[in-house]
Amino acid sequence: MPLYKVNRRTLLKSAGAALAVPAYLRGRAFAADDTFKIGLVSPLTGPLAGFGEAQDWILAGIKDAVAGAQNNAKPVKIEIITKDSQSSPNRAAEVAAELINKDQVNLLLAKDTPDTTNPAADQAELAGVPCISTNCPWQPYFFGRKGDPAKGFDWTYHFFWGLEDIIANFVNIWDQSGAAKVVGGLFPNDADGNAWGDAEHGLPGPVTAAGYKLVDPGRYQPLNNDFSAQISAFKAAGVEIVTGVMIPPDFATFWAQAAQQGFKPKVVTIGKALLFPATLDSLGDRGDGLTTEVWWTPTYPYKSSLTGMSAADLGSSYEKASGKQWTATLGFSHAIWEVALDVVKRSKDLSDPKAIIEAIAATDLQTIVGPVKWDGKPVKNVSKTPLAGGQWVRKDGKYELTVVANPVAPQVPIGGKLKLLN
Repeated sequence: MPLYKVNRRTLLKSAGAALAVPAYLRGRAFAADDTFKIGLVSPLTGPLAGFGEAQDWILAGIKDAVAGAQNNAKPVKIEIITKDSQSSPNRAAEVAAELINKDQVNLLLAKDTPDTTNPAADQAELAGVPCISTNCPWQPYFFGRKGDPAKGFDWTYHFFWGLEDIIANFVNIWDQSGAAKVVGGLFPNDADGNAWGDAEHGLPGPVTAAGYKLVDPGRYQPLNNDFSAQISAFKAAGVEIVTGVMIPPDFATFWAQAAQQGFKPKVVTIGKALLFPATLDSLGDRGDGLTTEVWWTPTYPYKSSLTGMSAADLGSSYEKASGKQWTATLGFSHAIWEVALDVVKRSKDLSDPKAIIEAIAATDLQTIVGPVKWDGKPVKNVSKTPLAGGQWVRKDGKYELTVVANPVAPQVPIGGKLKLLN
């Protein structure tokens, strides 16, 4: 069974910006030199850099699979070109356009929050270049790009869980807590925040239907330095549960100011900001008991279609090689390459974008994050993956994310019981 290694051969390149143009105005590079080019856009710097922390390690781990790639039982040479979105939607669009027009990639990959997936996918849709993305709830991806469920998109496909899964897990956690059913919402004025707080597609309707009152003080600007208004509104309404979707710096600011202003909720369940152990470490003792969604853990009952590694193997191998804890994004950072190389293997004609799209649409693959299959549910361009709910528990000075809820993914084992915040 192939294992990930610390030493690696760099597969990366960089290039200048360009505007997206329709695919029919240019030829695909594969037809010219028999090299199939795959571009990847992800945040390696900026406030979302944690999402891309393991990227080089992942690339090193799949290099044997890349070197041995085949298309219809024939060897195919693959070149991987990565670009840093710098945690900026504008930069994500710019580098996606570079990959499409200057680097002439045959397949574009994008991951890690709608700040990267959406602008990159929009460039691919405009240019007629096949695109696969992940690490963004499907509603911000689909509706954030003004997707029509009756039509979908032509060139862009996505696999991840949805806000309905977040809501199911969050409500399950809150039900376990016994806290008063008054929830304070923290939703930034960005793609994630607007989707999560959206009355039609986001949390308000289902949370209310589950018997909870949602107190939403309105959108705040990302990298906010004052949450006094939100804290005052929550205290006045008797909020005992706080939820939302935040970047790590914003949550750290809110949580510090909550302590300063005497706001002590019993449960805090925040998306995105609480994914990484480093964030919890920075909070000291005040991170103990915080809850969040669990995208993936080494306890997931799946294995890689590329390396044969189990989820447990992937997590332990990363920890041994890097000296860092596994993160919830690790499985998806690997799985996107499982899907991409499976498409390469099955496509009838790698020089034809339409043939590549046909192969993407026909995907039926068991990956390390679960099955990926675009069968039209919930919409044409989305394949849903399992999601659980977890709590950060501090043991011997180290934070561990323990699964405490699995209402929509019973195959994921529960690891412990929920405890209230001190």
